[in-house]
Amino acid sequence: MAIAMMLVLAVPFETMAQMQAPAPSPAASVSQVVGFTKISIDYSSPAVRGRKIFGETEKYGTPWRAGANQATIIEFSTGVNIGGTNLRPGKYSIFMTPQESGDWTIHFNSKGNMVFAYMKEGKIDEEAMMKDNAVSIKVTPEKLSQTQERLSYHISAEDNKVAKVTFAWENVKLSFMVDTQVDQKMESMKGAFSL
Repeated sequence: MAIAMMLVLAVPFETMAQMQAPAPSPAASVSQVVGFTKISIDYSSPAVRGRKIFGETEKYGTPWRAGANQATIIEFSTGVNIGGTNLRPGKYSIFMTPQESGDWTIHFNSKGNMVFAYMKEGKIDEEAMMKDNAVSIKVTPEKLSQTQERLSYHISAEDNKVAKVTFAWENVKLSFMVDTQVDQKMESMKGAFSL
C-alpha cells in the first residue's frame, strides 16, 4: 500500500519536472479563405512588456522579422497579387522596415528565409536580401489609441476577392491588400470548360 501511494505521489512531480515555462513569444497563426485562396500566417507573438518597441527594440530603418523566434510566414494556396506584382502559390517570409516618419516597407521573401540569413558583419546585407525579394510594398502606419500588448495579425475577407491583412503591435497598425484574383481565375475556368 505504501509503495502504491509513493507511485501516485511521484507521477505529479515527474510531470511537473517535464513542464516548461510558457514561451514569452508564443506561436500563433491565423488563416482565412478569400475567393479560392487560403491565406495563412504563422508567427510568434511577443509582448511589449513595458518596452519601447519601434525606434528602440526594433530600430528604424532596419528590416526585422515581423514577429519573434522563427520567420513570420505567409502562405497562399493559389496565386495572388500584392502591390501590382503577381506571386505564385507558396510560402513567403515577411520582413518589415519601420520608419520614424513616413511609410514603412513590407518585404515578401521568396525563399522563406529569416532576416538573420542576410546578416553580414552584424548588419543586414540589404542587397543580398533584395535578391530573394518577391515584392516590397510601402504601407502608411496608423497610430493606435491604446497599446496593443501582443503582436497580432488579422485577415479579413473584404469583398471575398481582396483580403485585408492587418498587423498590430505596441502603438502601430499596418494593413496591406492581397488580391486573390477571383475574376481572372473564373475567366480561366470558363475558358477551360468551353474547350
